[in-house]
Amino acid sequence: MQESLARAHGSQCGFCTPGFVMSMYALLRSSRAPPSEEEIEESLAGNLCRCTGYRPIIDAFRVFAKTDDALYTNPSPGGKEFVCPATGKPCSCGTKSEIDEEFKICGNGHKPISYSEVDGSSYSEKELIFPPELLLRKLTPLSLSGFGGLRWYRPLSLAHVLDLKLRYPDAKLVVGNSEVGIEMRLKRIQYQVIVSIAHIPELNSLTVSDDGLEIGSAVRLTDLQGILKKVLKERACHETSSCRAIIEQIKWFAGKQIRNVASVGGNICTASPISDLNPLWMAAGAKFRIANTEGNVRTTPAKEFFLGYRKVDLASREILLSVFLPWTRPFEYIKEFKQAHRREDDIAIVNAGMRVFLEESGEKWLVKDASIAYGGVAPVSLLASKLESYLIGKRWDQDLLTCALRILEEDILINENAPGGMVEFRKSLTSSFFFKFYLWVSQQMDEKQSFIKEVELSHRQRYMILIDHPLLEVRIMKSKSMGRLWGLPRFISRQDFRHVTGEAEYVDDAPIPPNGLHAALVLSRKPNARILSLDDTGAKSSPGFAGLFLSNDVPGGNNLGPVVYDEELFASQIVTCVGQVIGVVVADTHENAKLAARKVHVEYEELPAVLSIEDALKSQSFHPNTERYMSKGDVELCFQSGELDRVIEGEVRVGGQEHFYLETHSSLVWTMDGGNEVYMISSTQVVNVLPVAAAPLCSQLWKAVAPQKHQKYVSHVLGLPMSKVVCKTKRIGGGFGGKETRSAFIAAAAAVPSYLLNRPVKITLDRDVDMMISGQRHSFLGKYKVGFTNEGKLLALDLEIYNNAGNSMDLSLAILERAMFHSDNVYDIPNVRIRGRVCYTNLPSNTAFRGFGGPQGMLITENWIQRVAMEINKSPEEIREINFQKEGHILHYGQQLQHCTMPRLWNQLKSSSNFLKARDEAHQFNLQNRWKKRGVAIIPTKFGISFTVKFMNQAGALVHVYTDGTILVTHGGVEMGQGLHTKVAQIAASSFNVPLNSVFISETSTDKVPNASPTAASASSDMYGAAVLDACEQIKARMEPIASKCKHTSFTQLAIMCYMERIDLSAHGFYITPDIGFDWESGNGNPFSYFTYGAAFAEVEIDTLTGDFYTRTADIILDLGFSLNPAIDIGQIEGAFVQGMGWVAMEELKWGDAEHKWIPPGYLYTCGPGTYKIPSVTDIPLNFKVSLLKDAPNVKAIHSSKAVGEPPFFLASSVFFAIKDAIIAARAEVGHNEWFPLDSPATPERIRMACIDDFTKRFTTSDFRPKLSV
Repeated sequence: MQESLARAHGSQCGFCTPGFVMSMYALLRSSRAPPSEEEIEESLAGNLCRCTGYRPIIDAFRVFAKTDDALYTNPSPGGKEFVCPATGKPCSCGTKSEIDEEFKICGNGHKPISYSEVDGSSYSEKELIFPPELLLRKLTPLSLSGFGGLRWYRPLSLAHVLDLKLRYPDAKLVVGNSEVGIEMRLKRIQYQVIVSIAHIPELNSLTVSDDGLEIGSAVRLTDLQGILKKVLKERACHETSSCRAIIEQIKWFAGKQIRNVASVGGNICTASPISDLNPLWMAAGAKFRIANTEGNVRTTPAKEFFLGYRKVDLASREILLSVFLPWTRPFEYIKEFKQAHRREDDIAIVNAGMRVFLEESGEKWLVKDASIAYGGVAPVSLLASKLESYLIGKRWDQDLLTCALRILEEDILINENAPGGMVEFRKSLTSSFFFKFYLWVSQQMDEKQSFIKEVELSHRQRYMILIDHPLLEVRIMKSKSMGRLWGLPRFISRQDFRHVTGEAEYVDDAPIPPNGLHAALVLSRKPNARILSLDDTGAKSSPGFAGLFLSNDVPGGNNLGPVVYDEELFASQIVTCVGQVIGVVVADTHENAKLAARKVHVEYEELPAVLSIEDALKSQSFHPNTERYMSKGDVELCFQSGELDRVIEGEVRVGGQEHFYLETHSSLVWTMDGGNEVYMISSTQVVNVLPVAAAPLCSQLWKAVAPQKHQKYVSHVLGLPMSKVVCKTKRIGGGFGGKETRSAFIAAAAAVPSYLLNRPVKITLDRDVDMMISGQRHSFLGKYKVGFTNEGKLLALDLEIYNNAGNSMDLSLAILERAMFHSDNVYDIPNVRIRGRVCYTNLPSNTAFRGFGGPQGMLITENWIQRVAMEINKSPEEIREINFQKEGHILHYGQQLQHCTMPRLWNQLKSSSNFLKARDEAHQFNLQNRWKKRGVAIIPTKFGISFTVKFMNQAGALVHVYTDGTILVTHGGVEMGQGLHTKVAQIAASSFNVPLNSVFISETSTDKVPNASPTAASASSDMYGAAVLDACEQIKARMEPIASKCKHTSFTQLAIMCYMERIDLSAHGFYITPDIGFDWESGNGNPFSYFTYGAAFAEVEIDTLTGDFYTRTADIILDLGFSLNPAIDIGQIEGAFVQGMGWVAMEELKWGDAEHKWIPPGYLYTCGPGTYKIPSVTDIPLNFKVSLLKDAPNVKAIHSSKAVGEPPFFLASSVFFAIKDAIIAARAEVGHNEWFPLDSPATPERIRMACIDDFTKRFTTSDFRPKLSV
């Protein structure tokens, strides 16, 4: 299984890989037969990956799915050809014993594995499994004591549970600890007595009777799901409507891992207002059996059990025994509903359970009984009592629907500033759910001749987006061979195997040396305030406390900053954001350090805060010296001339994005030589930096951007020379730009106590703290004015662009500049004027993220391109095509386009995606379906490669050849899953003509390669690969006189012969990117070495009633020159695209600002996976195709290759514009054909509220724009 994952390239950074392995292993071990593909996907849905895009993981594990072996052994009916089950096309995979070395779909790991191989029965040596002696061990009651008087009990009988409840009325009962654990760890709720009831037989019983199903309160959700599926097969269909509803709701309830431990009773008694099951229990007429400590049992209806926010009808000496679920009657229907940000493994925005019992009266069908319950609309699961009263006795027809929707509007009230926000969306969902229920019941009744079918045919189409995931496909064009190691995507690095076996070590895996301490940060709780006092009394008395360090304890300089020194390591007098570091606490354990840090009490004097770009514009709050300007042609003259047929003006709001690397910021710092030297290992993309004294020498170049790195920060705050500080990085668990600058101040904070105490200190941030303090992708605001002809020819663009930097400059100016460079995307606009400003706000400093501002600039462009198309009633693709830049075009910053492959890419993609047919089919689908709509879009990109500051385009490498023929390579780049080390090893092995396993890549370290540029800007393979090649060529030149004598039979012999001749077999390589440079004073230059071109087609389907969507197809093509490693590059493309899908359609940051008054000012609400949702395995496109352009060598980079890390990211905007295309079709149904804004991300809220209909009109106007933190 691990080998399959490695060979499918299912691991990039590797941090998430062991989790996927164990999920799959658990599935195989617990299955009595080979699992289906659906079961495999379900088992992986609870795991997250930020790198791969999931496709190779699914491919790797699909080989374990049940399959028909005949497909692989029998020829097709028509002849001797075999049909590949993976593609459905003729192939020879059924007859070959050897896997084809070329990377093609038939050889891509789809060979079936027999179940005897899976269950291990065919092996003589068994693998290690859960020890049988523990399974056979007899359970005994347990009583354990913990810190602070905590007591934990494991009773084995109901009597013992009731006795404990009598002794400890406030005891908390747990089964899987899936809720209580979160409360205690994250919400810091303390329970002194905890009782585990997981092994109580009476509470784990499942009893089927003639009246219904009795479910013990400790029954796990997975077990409940299993018995309900069994009941469906054994009971009459009309009896199990509630069972089907519960099964479907559990499917979306949580990940498989949570369902395996979470219990029915735990979910009920938690009384969450967004519980997925409680509305169903209420609607289904379930009854709860409750026992008290005296042994008395009472029964209460589920609808009367929930009294208030997390408050239930359960006395302190009572426990929930069981749930009784009655069978449904003929013509009694129960249905579940849920809408969340992400389809699977997400908490609900709104959910519902609905039941209606119809009875025939003459030729009419009347409502005999009904129950409608909602979650997510009040502090408690809520019955729509007025609606229920109205429904009873009414005829089930269109009039009932009309009146019911009106009553529902009055029945469910949500306050304007209710927690969770999205008030208008949540109100609309209550109506949409009932409308769906009405349609669904009507469909169920279609078979009754006496039932009047008043529902339109298109309304009665299958209304829910139910997804059958077909096989995913990857189509890879072969790269032209450039030496023996190019075009070998099947090569598996040793690192891949370490990933899948869990042996790869990350910073937090490193054992802390003896006498080591753990650090936690003391953080500000105000967005803008003066520090009045600080009380550390509580911290000092905290267990394990070893020290608190503040600004006056810093031995060196307290001022920091990658560009401008506008930050403090520890805030001294003023805090300018929530989460700003005030000090650092060290203690003997991680938990004790956090506890002590929380006990530091700070008094503030609050000051006015700027919390958004809009606030900044109103108050003219900008970072100093950050105004940028570039132009081409004469914009004013063009607007005043008569050339323009039309002029449009508008604004585009682009939300931010959390990096969500799986490994949070982490550093381990220790001293050597009595504290004279400092060493550290850190999770960072960069390791050293220019000294402070160099800043003035670099003038405007330094001010443009400078890499913040650990070595310099630590040397600066400790007052040590850089030569006495060493930073090492072996690998990191994802970075995406988030560890380019923001990781260094965290390491510096830990270095202060380590240096002063002369003790090792480790700091590892919790996820919520990491998200709160380390910055995200910049939100942007673009204000445009565009002039064009009636044919769609663009003539003038006047653009103002702003980004939200936060409370310090960081890299925000360089990010703004790249956004300005990319604000033309691929379009020829004769007259351009772009002005940009960096906004100062009281939020944590935002930072680099994949694309570095380029995607935001291009997204603004594509928004107004789409508007131009609507203005003149043409397709956006026509507008794009007639305005494409061509070879030799002079860009708005003076660079001339060379080797432009955009037209060829575009035409190839239109052909491969069959774009015209896809658009026509989507149109036909939309004509036939009222509440489901499809949209298509095809989007181009042109991404500039190089750091936009000249001095950063340099790289160093060190190569050693040893006498055993092995080669050690060290370079300044950091491996974070992008395959940099593998590509560099390929370059070295190819240069020396040795096997790849003869090359070892050492860790990145400042004492090996100094002054390294960041691993960023997609340029690392270009620069470090060329530096390594330079070192290799130096060594080869020295070896040449010996090699020319041809007396050696191997490279090892040659190395020995050279050594004997005293030839230096070590070399330092160096590379500078040629012919680049840009002057902001003149506004002209060549900021980029070359451009990576690409295009993507996407087709989506949306549910107009809820805003839910899925991507049916994504077809991507990129020009990567002659790819160094196609498998790595394909993985980068897929990962970037899925990450980009998250940015444009799922991931929304919500800050405490004017738009979200229910959040405390300056706080990040979405600071964890519970509230911030990245794509999961079920969110990727159903048909996922990737191609590399053939025969397009790049003369500007090593071995004619091109950079790949960032360019594909923006192509995910094809999903965004396909969604908008579908919304346009929905709005056309009600006569709204005008242009409308759609902010990014296009979450279900924005999709649904843009699809104007009678339901949304009840709660808002047609120009409503959902709130967005920008």
